[in-house]
Amino acid sequence: MESEKSNYGAIMVYFTKPSWAFLVLLFTVIAILSLQISPKAIILPFPLFPVPGSSELDFESDFDPGSCVATFGEFPERKHVMSLKDFGGVGDGKTSNTAAFRKALDYMQRFSEKGGAQLNVPQGKWLTGSFNLTSNFTLFLEQGAIILGSQDPEEWPIVEPLPSYGRGRERLGGRHISLIHGDGLTNVVITGNNGTIDGQGRIWWELWWNRTLNHTRGQLVELMNSRNILISNLTFRNSPFWTIHPVYCSNVVVKGMTILAPLSAPNTDGIDPDSSTNVCIEDCYIESGDDLVAIKSGWDQYGIKMARPSSNIKVRRISGTTPTCSGVGIGSEMSGGIFNVTIENMHVWNSAAGVRIKTDKGRGGYIANITIRNIMMERVKIPIRLSRGSNDHPDDRWDPKAIPKIRGIFISNIVSLNSTKAPVLAGIRGASFEGLCFKNVTLLGLSPNAAWHCEFVSGCTNAVFPLPCPHLQNNGSSTCCS
Repeated sequence: MESEKSNYGAIMVYFTKPSWAFLVLLFTVIAILSLQISPKAIILPFPLFPVPGSSELDFESDFDPGSCVATFGEFPERKHVMSLKDFGGVGDGKTSNTAAFRKALDYMQRFSEKGGAQLNVPQGKWLTGSFNLTSNFTLFLEQGAIILGSQDPEEWPIVEPLPSYGRGRERLGGRHISLIHGDGLTNVVITGNNGTIDGQGRIWWELWWNRTLNHTRGQLVELMNSRNILISNLTFRNSPFWTIHPVYCSNVVVKGMTILAPLSAPNTDGIDPDSSTNVCIEDCYIESGDDLVAIKSGWDQYGIKMARPSSNIKVRRISGTTPTCSGVGIGSEMSGGIFNVTIENMHVWNSAAGVRIKTDKGRGGYIANITIRNIMMERVKIPIRLSRGSNDHPDDRWDPKAIPKIRGIFISNIVSLNSTKAPVLAGIRGASFEGLCFKNVTLLGLSPNAAWHCEFVSGCTNAVFPLPCPHLQNNGSSTCCS
């Protein structure tokens, strides 16, 4: 495991630093050659984490536009700090610490309104089943600390399905709770000095591969109905299912994370904000068997009924690879709506897609006001993909007349090297997929006969190579990409 972390450091040095320098140079050359001005940015009031004593994020304060937590300063000082060892924890990698974690959290919740509490996890390997966090709380992993997810499914109890999904995402009925969980919390920090949380997900992947999974797998970290959340400066690896899942949350910052899973591990998404608002994801490195980042908002009729959109989301300075999925995916579960999203300054390589919007009949909902800019892709099969055909529904009560609407997708300053296919924009007959703008998009390495594939979409382009499909060339609008 330590050697793998060393390999990660080498990967970051090789890919991140040189490639970003190259990216800046390449974008500069393209901008000069095209003499174009990028589309206006969506300016979003992204939050700062609260200073000690505050109860809400300050949306009015100035902050460094380069970081959502630039003026955060020190972590909130908790008045009551204890070690897992104080609760009988044993860090030998074999002894179960489930009782110790639960005892610690049960004790520390009494300080929620008395200056908050911090639980330190020392150096060592701390095997545990799932446990629930509390408000005004910091979980801090010291250098060399590794939390290991239990290999016993009984230590991941079954909980109710999310109301915006109506059932488990993979199986009918309930779902396994996440390893680290919280519901209805305020002011929570999960951080440390480069510690690791390892879900040891292989037993769960094998249940999936063998088709013997009885309930939907648990995430590594899921926070529900919570606000003012910071997750930073840790390595998360080998999640059984999605890795970080804030759902029905607000004011969430995920920063400086390393998220790793075998590239063959099924559905090991990196970060999935779901029916959440005011979310900032930045400066993360992700290797995954699914989307690096996926923005969601509920599944078919259950998401439509709940109507909890994902909004005001910024994703930036993310790098990584996923051979089967995309750097950033929007959907396919988007039935509650998704709007006001900015995705920028990403580097994606050796992946199936760079940017993908996924939806289908039955989803309903809408995707609107999405800005995607400054993306470098290398050896990505389909750089840009808008796809129908998800063809999965929670039950037979989904409505085939529930057609999604997509409008206002602004994609600019994209460079893709060694692309395999031109963009695929496959809308839905009778649906509204309009206002698509592509500006300063350069796809290199395509075969001479490679062509954009477009169906049931409309929009416009400016400075795009190779030439886009007719649906985007002459729509009579001169302001689409202004």
